[in-house]
Amino acid sequence: MSVQEELQSARPAKLFIDRVTKHFLTRGGKVHALEDITLQINEGDFVCLVGPSGCGKSTLLNIIAGLEKPDAGQTLMDGKPVTQPGRDRMVMFQESALFPWLDVLDNVLFGLKFKPNLTSKERREVAEFYLRLVGLEEFAHANVHELSGGMKQRAALARALAPNPRVLLMDEPFAALDALTREQLYGDIQRIWAERKKTIVFVTHNVREAVCLGNRVVLFSPHPGRVREEFTVDLPHPRDINSVELAGHASRITRALSGYVEEPGKEFGAE
Repeated sequence: MSVQEELQSARPAKLFIDRVTKHFLTRGGKVHALEDITLQINEGDFVCLVGPSGCGKSTLLNIIAGLEKPDAGQTLMDGKPVTQPGRDRMVMFQESALFPWLDVLDNVLFGLKFKPNLTSKERREVAEFYLRLVGLEEFAHANVHELSGGMKQRAALARALAPNPRVLLMDEPFAALDALTREQLYGDIQRIWAERKKTIVFVTHNVREAVCLGNRVVLFSPHPGRVREEFTVDLPHPRDINSVELAGHASRITRALSGYVEEPGKEFGAE
């Protein structure tokens, strides 16, 4: 075991997914989404869940968030069972889901209304701090429709971070953005992770994105989703998604993942 692996194993488990299985009933019958998922996520980890479309990554994220209930098994947060959504676990989706009738600042303030220990002035100070953190302080009073796609995702990130959650859950938040905007946001999220020491669980089907961001990459196979393999990414942050070193890690993980799908390379890759 390497020194890094020893340090990782010594850190306390923030999340423990214990033998989680999930089915869905559809018009076509029962869909087996997840099978016997066991995964430990430690304090301060940036864990990327990678696999082809339909392998249950987002379902697992919803179970961690408390938005879905497993058919078997459980998720523990700081040793306590997750039974419902909570402010200790905030979710950032592929779509920004900002309220169009509120400006940027009020969107970030919205989640802080449920923190009774803060005064109105303190809530505003917190919201303004996170807008500065994501580089949107000059757009605090802009309307949502005036923002670019990348700016909307920055606003959504500020809103998710403002309540100071213990875990940030991110479900393909950059998938709909152009390549240049994604690369800018890769830098932002790496910087914020380093500064705020958040535990992050990030769902993606893009292997190179996972290697760029995560310190751990967990591979899922489809139908039903199972954890097949895990990789530790020991490259220093911040990482450049176009670097040769990163490409080498991504290629190795892609080759491993290709063995778990019926048509290797069709639905994911290192691009």
